[in-house]
Amino acid sequence: MLSNKRIQELELVMEFEKVEECFKEVSSWIENVGRKRLKETINLDDSLEMLLQAQKQFREFDLVASEYCRRGQEALKKMDRWEDFSSVDVQSYRVKLQSYKDQLEEFCNQLDENRHRICETVRLYEFFDKVR
Repeated sequence: MLSNKRIQELELVMEFEKVEECFKEVSSWIENVGRKRLKETINLDDSLEMLLQAQKQFREFDLVASEYCRRGQEALKKMDRWEDFSSVDVQSYRVKLQSYKDQLEEFCNQLDENRHRICETVRLYEFFDKVR
């Protein structure tokens, strides 16, 4: 049984190394592109026209960002089996996995928040535009 468990752990390590390439790509995109673009959406313009333009640009970014989030989440699902293993040999991989998971979760949540904030701001500006 111990031998079988060790073999399973080794198989997981090999699987992790295959999936890690995807994690690295997603992580790199989040750090080099995604976070910068999200910061750009913090300050929204004061006119409805400029806000609609910013929303359009955000939607284009959102399509790409959502694809990276999806790819990262799919890679994480492949690694769900890590929860069952607690050996010291696997611990460093679990730490890396948790780091990727935290980074992806934080970015996806920020993306959702910005999407919602921009949408609500546009709706508010459209309402005030109609009232005038």
